[in-house]
Amino acid sequence: MNQSSATAGPPVTAGQPSASPYERLAALGIKLPAPPPPIANFVTHVQEGNMLYLSGQGPREPDGFMHVGKVGAEIGVEAAYAHAKLTGINLLSVMHEALGDLSRVKRVVKLLGMVNAVPHFVDHPAVINGCSDLFIDVFGEEVGQHARSAVGFGSLPGNITVEIEAIVALRD
Repeated sequence: MNQSSATAGPPVTAGQPSASPYERLAALGIKLPAPPPPIANFVTHVQEGNMLYLSGQGPREPDGFMHVGKVGAEIGVEAAYAHAKLTGINLLSVMHEALGDLSRVKRVVKLLGMVNAVPHFVDHPAVINGCSDLFIDVFGEEVGQHARSAVGFGSLPGNITVEIEAIVALRD
């Protein structure tokens, strides 16, 4: 996934360890929003030892707008992929707030991606790739590649299209 360096700024390449997560975000044109607040009785993250557990996030825009609908009905795979990417940005925002520096991430260990889908929908992995691809673009292959589950649900809170949670290992 190497790109030639013909454009200004650092190239976004999965294998480039010298680029910081923030340089990669800038090259992708992504500015981290404020972390979304919890919508029920939970916290956005828990750190235990060198592990960070991130509560599920949804496709919330910085202005608070939530993307809703059933994937496979009124929402297509391409739009749901974008919603999963937005959800990944929200997870990165929570990580940044929790850690103070995304460079403290040693490894993205696991994602659980939930898709609000109609019963006959079968392309859950293609949807959750929106978040997975983002994490690899931001952290590189070695740190960003992760174990993952991508599953369909009959409903999600507020009828959101996707919800994703993450487990992240931290540098000592």
